[in-house]
Amino acid sequence: QVQLVESGGGLVQAGGSLRLSCVVFGRAFSGYAMGWFRQAPGKERVIVAAINMSGGSTYYSDSVKGRFTISRDNAKNTVYLQMNSLKPEDTAVSYCAPGKGGSYYSGYLEVWGQGTLVTVSS
Repeated sequence: QVQLVESGGGLVQAGGSLRLSCVVFGRAFSGYAMGWFRQAPGKERVIVAAINMSGGSTYYSDSVKGRFTISRDNAKNTVYLQMNSLKPEDTAVSYCAPGKGGSYYSGYLEVWGQGTLVTVSS
C-alpha cells in the first residue's frame, strides 16, 4: 500500500520561500508521475504542479507558474515543490499524489498523505 509523507510547510511572510517534500513508500516511485495539490479553507482541492515519471516534463497552474518549481529525486523516492515569491493567497494545505501512470496528464490516484500546511502572512 502506497504511503505519502509531506513535510516542509510552515509560516512565512509574503515574498518568502518554502520547499515542500513528499516521500513515497510502498510503490515503485520512478514508475509514475507525481502531482502537488492544495486546498484552501472552504475551497476545492486543485492541482498546482506535476511532473512526469522521468522528471523531464512538468506542469504548473497559471496561479503558480513562474514562482514554483517541481522536481523529483527518484533515488530518494521524493518529490519536491520549491515555492518562491509566496503570496497570502497561497495559504493552503498542500498534498502530493501519485499519478495513474507515467504522464502527468493521465490522472491521479485518490491516495493522500496528511498534507502540510502553508501559511503566508501579509
